[in-house]
Amino acid sequence: MQTEIFSETFPLMSTANPQTLEWLLNVAIDHEYPAGRAVLMEDAWGNAVYFVVSGWVKVRRTRSEDSVALAILGRGDFFGEMAILDESPRSTDVVALSPVKLLSISRERFIQILFKDPQLHHRMLQLMVRRLRQVNLRLQMRSSPPAVKLAQTLVSLGESYGQESENGKEIFNIPYKDLAEVTEIGVEETTKIMSKLDEKGWIKIDNANQVVYLVNFKQLINLAGKV
Repeated sequence: MQTEIFSETFPLMSTANPQTLEWLLNVAIDHEYPAGRAVLMEDAWGNAVYFVVSGWVKVRRTRSEDSVALAILGRGDFFGEMAILDESPRSTDVVALSPVKLLSISRERFIQILFKDPQLHHRMLQLMVRRLRQVNLRLQMRSSPPAVKLAQTLVSLGESYGQESENGKEIFNIPYKDLAEVTEIGVEETTKIMSKLDEKGWIKIDNANQVVYLVNFKQLINLAGKV
């Protein structure tokens, strides 16, 4: 991957200087995983930071044999940065929802470059604060109607990872169980709401290609705003 593409793909790298980008790419390790494969086990947090080059993953909390999806991440996002900073144990893992390509940078190398490039350090803090705001928004919306909460999840996924197409923003057709858990509503509710949004023409579900088109993004934003 060229440094320009690296910078464009990952918002975290948008302010890093060219020397930083080149150095990171030289020490990064490529990974490829099929759908359904665990890409980061709970006992491996803190070893590296991972960047999603392509595909979709879910972060899930594990308890015995049960698991709950906490977040969905797509191209351009990263994970593992909190664990390398606080070094506390994690009861979460990361699983590929689709075929996925990742880059990993070891804990030692990443911390080393944070000290060398203050712009990168500052940018990471900005993105971490943004994530905290998203968590706060989810907490504020817990009492909102299921349709409003699901619309907010779809809008967030579209804004963060959606690819522009002639049918609107294109996102992965996330399994309804995972979509429901991230939104904190029931699977049956998720199925009904997604079907209704499809009937209204606000979204278009393409099961054959495993994608969802957010056709009427403005209407979804309006629905998500009805708190």
